[in-house]
Amino acid sequence: MSKLRRFLAASLIVSVAAAGMPAQAGMLPTENALAGKSAAHERMATLLERRDVRTQLEAYGVNPADVQARLAALTDDEAAQLAARLGDMPVGADAGGSLIGALLIVFIVLLITDILGVTKVFPFTRPIK
Repeated sequence: MSKLRRFLAASLIVSVAAAGMPAQAGMLPTENALAGKSAAHERMATLLERRDVRTQLEAYGVNPADVQARLAALTDDEAAQLAARLGDMPVGADAGGSLIGALLIVFIVLLITDILGVTKVFPFTRPIK
């Protein structure tokens, strides 16, 4: 029975950890598929032309010309990945929510392993027999 509990606990840990991983799928517009390199590179270039972006880069000590050179050196796939991730990246206000979510997942995993009798972390749980 001990092996079954360990297997069940390991399965629960993996499934809870995998549940927190985001997965997205979406339609690719025809213009983007046909444009290839130019669409992703143009999107990044227009983003770098914005005054607030340039100001923030300069505040970080980054030369906008260096950023343009690195952008030009990106391959098609790298530019497409970066352009796609820009829309999905959090602005910074979600850091607290991510931390609370991670702590909640850890609590649930420890609670389940306590109930299964694999660990003894919480004094208010009793292992099932």
